[in-house]
Amino acid sequence: MKKINILIRPIILLTMIVFLVSCASTSKKESTGDYFDDSVITTKVKSQLAGDDFLKSFQISVETRKGIVQLSGFVDSKDAVSKAGKIAKKVEGVNSVENDLIVK
Repeated sequence: MKKINILIRPIILLTMIVFLVSCASTSKKESTGDYFDDSVITTKVKSQLAGDDFLKSFQISVETRKGIVQLSGFVDSKDAVSKAGKIAKKVEGVNSVENDLIVK
């Protein structure tokens, strides 16, 4: 019985350490919740851009960090740059937009 207890205690301790480490923040100094919030914002912005008839033909990259959305890629006009920025700003959770779209 004592031999079993000697084996179980280190296993339980190791399991607890692994659990606590897995709940820690990512190396980007974001909490896990922040990371998922940003990925949801990115998905919503991409969806809105893809759903717009004027913008869906362009390949616009979207990245989000701490609620700041960065748009990058190439478009055909300044109107497309402006419209993409406006669409991104309307998405819930977006704090600001860095519009780095380039007109070809």
